[in-house]
Amino acid sequence: MHCNPIPKFGTDGIRGKVGTELTPTFLVKLGYLIGKVLEREGPILIGNDSRISNSMLVSALTTGLTCSGREVWALGLCPTPAVSGLIRKLNSAGGIMVSASHNPPEDNGIKIFNFDGLKINSKTQENITKKLKEENIDDLFNNKSYGKLYYRNELLKFYREHLIASVSNKNLNGVKVILDLCFGSATAFGENVFKEIGAELTIINGEPNGHLINVKCGSTCLDPLREKVLENQADMGFAFDGDSDRMLAIDGKGRVIDGDHILYLWGQFLQEEKALPENRIVGTIMSNLGLERAWTERGGILERTPVGDQNVHAEMIAKGATLGGEQSGHILSASNGFCGDGLLTALQLSTICHSKQLTLAEWRDKSFKAFPQNMVNIPLPKNINYNRLRESDSIQKILLQAEEQMGKNGRVVIRESGTEPLIRIMVEAESQNLANLWSNNIAKVFEEYLL
Repeated sequence: MHCNPIPKFGTDGIRGKVGTELTPTFLVKLGYLIGKVLEREGPILIGNDSRISNSMLVSALTTGLTCSGREVWALGLCPTPAVSGLIRKLNSAGGIMVSASHNPPEDNGIKIFNFDGLKINSKTQENITKKLKEENIDDLFNNKSYGKLYYRNELLKFYREHLIASVSNKNLNGVKVILDLCFGSATAFGENVFKEIGAELTIINGEPNGHLINVKCGSTCLDPLREKVLENQADMGFAFDGDSDRMLAIDGKGRVIDGDHILYLWGQFLQEEKALPENRIVGTIMSNLGLERAWTERGGILERTPVGDQNVHAEMIAKGATLGGEQSGHILSASNGFCGDGLLTALQLSTICHSKQLTLAEWRDKSFKAFPQNMVNIPLPKNINYNRLRESDSIQKILLQAEEQMGKNGRVVIRESGTEPLIRIMVEAESQNLANLWSNNIAKVFEEYLL
């Protein structure tokens, strides 16, 4: 009998195709094991985005959790940071977010949090993976006591109150804002909280719709937001991903404000407020060279980590940093418990900007000049080992050529995606033409090798 391989933990939990990789049998076993590895007593919270497969996933995970004797509190539609924050506030045992973040609607995923509201560490992930191969599902139903399921959507009011409190007494009175809620988790709170603080609001993609989540909208496709900002002569616009843990912005001139710009602008504000220890921010290997140079000129320190919010978080804790994040708009700060929160970041960026009596475009003009970057994605077949591929002679040769040509004014970053079966090639250079040239040349060598 053919058995599907067990889905693996990536940089942000487990993701896969529903029905082939994420099956009911797998999910029941996973839920059971989550119930066993979370050590603290108390309920386990579970939230979800708007995907049509979520009823099945939540039900199957809940079956496993209750089989392990755990009490489950189902929150329903909410952003990932709501789950993380409520774990800490309610002193619960941990939690689960059912979402594939920025992935397409047919994908889904599971993010697992411990009692600190932080994603479980690699050791716990390895323990779960090992036991997934060993557990017999029939054995899971032989318990003498089972846990109960409670629907606790009313608890989300605490997350909403936290968002409003995060901006203190600042407001957005008279500010024209466009929100692209991506048909996902941000639809639960986005319109409500921005109206609460006075924004003149226009919403696009504002209903929860599991068929359309991340489809040509949100933080992975900024064209609809840019078009609406320019059409409405708005001051700014914000786009979220499926579970609202990341955000990208558009200024009044139609320019992108990515995670690097957010780090610089928010970091600059915190630096001026004497609220940034050692003027240190944490980025990743993808963070723009322009950010690094401009931040260093301000007397700051930019730490770089591998891609993944868990890596950023670990470095922030190790170095005592209070602000860090990824170019994708996944920003971690002390004000959100070091959990990526797109809505909170958007509220901070917009209210700080308004309090400075600047438009977002004017504030961006005071930011850094980014080095052009070009990203190319190459599908990675399941039977190909990425590390061996990366070390092949032909690929090493083209990388050496690129680095020699660009010198200190360019970089090549190649990595295996932690969320999709892809090789990601990023080239950063003095000109866009040079970035395009070398990223395409490198991609061609990879493609030829894979033929």
